[in-house]
Amino acid sequence: MPRIVMLTTCLAPGGAEAQVFRLSLELKRRGWELAVISLLPPAAYVETLEEAGVVVLSLGMRPGSPDPRGLMRLAAALKRLRPQVLHSHMFHANLLARLARMLCPAPVVVSTLHSAAESPRDAASVVTRRRDWLYRLTDPLADAVVAVSRAAADRHASARAVRPGKLRVIPNGVDTAVFRPDPERRERVRRELGFESEFVWLAAGRLMWKKDYPTLLRAFARTGEATLLVAGAGPQEAELRQMAAELGIASQVRFLGQVGDMPALMNAADALALSSVVEGLPVALLEAAASGLPAVATDAGGVREILGEGEAGLVVPPGDPDALAAAMERLAALPADGREQMSRAARATALARFDWDVVVSQWEATYRDLLENAWRWM
Repeated sequence: MPRIVMLTTCLAPGGAEAQVFRLSLELKRRGWELAVISLLPPAAYVETLEEAGVVVLSLGMRPGSPDPRGLMRLAAALKRLRPQVLHSHMFHANLLARLARMLCPAPVVVSTLHSAAESPRDAASVVTRRRDWLYRLTDPLADAVVAVSRAAADRHASARAVRPGKLRVIPNGVDTAVFRPDPERRERVRRELGFESEFVWLAAGRLMWKKDYPTLLRAFARTGEATLLVAGAGPQEAELRQMAAELGIASQVRFLGQVGDMPALMNAADALALSSVVEGLPVALLEAAASGLPAVATDAGGVREILGEGEAGLVVPPGDPDALAAAMERLAALPADGREQMSRAARATALARFDWDVVVSQWEATYRDLLENAWRWM
């Protein structure tokens, strides 16, 4: 089988990074030769990848410190590995892969867009416009650009960051065998957490600006009696704890930090709340859908591609705590059969469109198509 090199900005706990990790394992299981190269020193997944026979390398770069030596190290690694496909993920890796092609040509170079706006600010920012320009400038060096959602694809196309003819959409994946409804686990975990009949909301994701937890806390403070579980860690944790205290909801909000058993927590909750302002295709929402967990989410990235038009959850504008609170109250007030209908719709969508077998098959078809075209002209 051809060799694929996955080039990623980092290997660390996170939505995009976890997708790179799982895609690499699944492709290896299907017989492809795999190597993963991280620009930054890896912080997760290395042992599992190496045990599966995946080569893992680091370019030893540092955050916020452009280093031309990283490009030379990448070119040297590619000369040793001789991949047929160089598949990059996230902005910095996407640019580096394209530049490396000029030093060490690979038959196929694929860039993946994991967010509607791959920047430290919102989609209208100077940083995003600069990154769009760099994407546009290096676009001829990529054979295909794959977005994780139609929303992410459309945003980059409208900014002319990629030519529409080479743009494709392959969604993030979720393990529907791991994330699934489990009534027995639900009862056990709720009992362990001390929950009885109260409504339990779950928010999951890194505690950072893109997830806009302040809007979620303000919305939750406007709702009735309930509990909010916040699963994740990040730079805003102290600020958010202080905000919960100021809003008078500290006793109703539990900050759980990094959670080891997210499938169990998905089963214990009654609904997911997502308040992001920027997304690609939110993994937490995919996991909730696979778990049969209804959701209220802001209209960011590919949220509607998961929830539809109300079938699997409710969608509200970003940054509007009143609208988010109203939707949360509406969902919580639904009768049991109404929430069950949403649960079934969410699970059906996850199985049909986002299960890993479905997603990996799309990637395999894409690689083969691109390789066939590349070899035809070699």
